[in-house]
Amino acid sequence: MPGTTSNSEMLYRVLGSTGEKVSAIGLGGWHLALKHVDEQLAIRIVRTAIDRGITFMDNSWDYNGGVSEIRMGKALRDRYRDKVFLMTKIDGRSKKVAAKQLDESLQRLQVDCIDLVQHHEILRHEDPHRVFDEEGANAALIEAREAGKLRYIGFTGHKDPYVHLHMLEVAAANGFKFDTAQMPLNVMDAHYRSFEKLVVPELVKQNIGVLGMKSLANGIILRSNTVTPIECLHYALNLPTSVVITGIDNMEILEQAFEAVRTFQPMNDQQVRSLLAKTAEAASRGKFEPFKTSSIFDSTAQNPDWLGEEPQRLQQLMSA
Repeated sequence: MPGTTSNSEMLYRVLGSTGEKVSAIGLGGWHLALKHVDEQLAIRIVRTAIDRGITFMDNSWDYNGGVSEIRMGKALRDRYRDKVFLMTKIDGRSKKVAAKQLDESLQRLQVDCIDLVQHHEILRHEDPHRVFDEEGANAALIEAREAGKLRYIGFTGHKDPYVHLHMLEVAAANGFKFDTAQMPLNVMDAHYRSFEKLVVPELVKQNIGVLGMKSLANGIILRSNTVTPIECLHYALNLPTSVVITGIDNMEILEQAFEAVRTFQPMNDQQVRSLLAKTAEAASRGKFEPFKTSSIFDSTAQNPDWLGEEPQRLQQLMSA
């Protein structure tokens, strides 16, 4: 585990080469604006989580049409902002659209600076090239970092570990190193198109902060009837993750996250093998990781305009 420390209820780990200490559990922003979660409950969840030691806040420009960011912004009033490491994501691949989305996120979150901004849904093999084009989104984030609008830059994706590796390669070719990378890390992933096996070792080698998500896959993994929620969270915490981001839409699920931390002990190889043996058959074809095998989790595929246009010089190639 990367530089683990603790208080009475939470573990804290170092976020890659940034030196930042963050809670080992991160609060997922998408769930804060689901249909059954009203604004009052969302604010209560966020503030209770912070009061008990969760410092890492996850969000995205596109979550629930911006409502997730708006609600988190309200929850972070009254000096709660000072207690957290705030992350959000933008979908834009062009410099213009990325800059616009970032400014909208800043406004919704009611902050002048976001600790970490990540390129969201790096799913396609062309995404890294679009992000690192001279007119691409990373140029916007670098300018925003210089202007004090953000501190660190990362990327996320849930489709294919080889796309993550490609993103790292294209970044290196452009002389850039990410601060973080976010990906699905769970008891099923090890058996199918595995981010754990392919991407995590490279991130550890480069000292890039590992952000795990989909530890329960929005509850889908539990439908396999092979593992418990606590086992899922323990498995993800046992990996070299700086943060395990989990969706919390009620106070009972928040309590579950703290229970997972309270009962967590580093697992030995035999314990890991035993847990993975329980999920091997169910996980073999990606059935319980539909974000890898279908498009239903791909919000940018359903809203391609969020990405922005390709540079004009490339569009002109079609008419040449």
